[in-house]
Amino acid sequence: MDYCNFAPRKIYPDKKSVIQSFREKNGILVIIIKKQIMPAKIRLQRHGKKGQPFYHIVVADGRAPRDGKFIEKIGTYNPLTKPAEINLDFDKALTWLRNGAQPTDTVRSLLSFKGVMYKNHLLKGVAKKALTELEAEAKFNKWLEEKTAKIQQAGKENDLQKREELKKALAVEKEINEKRAAEISKRRQAEMAKLESAAKAAAAEAKAAIDGVEETEEEEIVVETEEIQAEVTENKEKTTENQPVEETPAEETSTKETPAE
Repeated sequence: MDYCNFAPRKIYPDKKSVIQSFREKNGILVIIIKKQIMPAKIRLQRHGKKGQPFYHIVVADGRAPRDGKFIEKIGTYNPLTKPAEINLDFDKALTWLRNGAQPTDTVRSLLSFKGVMYKNHLLKGVAKKALTELEAEAKFNKWLEEKTAKIQQAGKENDLQKREELKKALAVEKEINEKRAAEISKRRQAEMAKLESAAKAAAAEAKAAIDGVEETEEEEIVVETEEIQAEVTENKEKTTENQPVEETPAEETSTKETPAE
């Protein structure tokens, strides 16, 4: 039986498993497969407070816990900023990749974003003599320029978006403030109208009270005047009664007799 037709990639496309040996038993082909496992992993180590994560990019033993001991720290990752902040030692990450360290899915995306995975791919091509080091370096520099331009463009778009959002927020806030000011003005006008009406009512009551007091005073004055006049009249009458009455002399009757004719 031809065993050369059984290629490892056709059986396991993940490229992490290889065929170790073949054997035939009772006319049945038995393939012994050995899975390659690299204990060193490039992964994230969590730091920061609750709800505010901050990660260290470390190389650690694959059997160690997530936040346990590590071999070397090669960078940091802060997902809270926009865009996310990635600080990475490019040369160390590339060296560990070439030595066979396996990155986790998240770290693989970070390394791909920084160009470490692409540089490792180019160096593999150089090792296979598919291209020269100069060609690989030129391709990487071109990719890096395009990546930098994309990042700058994304940053500009992000700034423009922030400005537009800020303008919209300011416009909404201005509209809310105008509505609030209009409501406050309307409320104050209603309060002023109430106060004016209350003041007018109080003034009318005060005027009415003053007029009533004046009328009462006038009536009292008239009554007092009448009483005084009555007293004066009474006193005059009493005075007249008390004075002696002078007798007027009686007219003397003429005693002269008229002569007889």
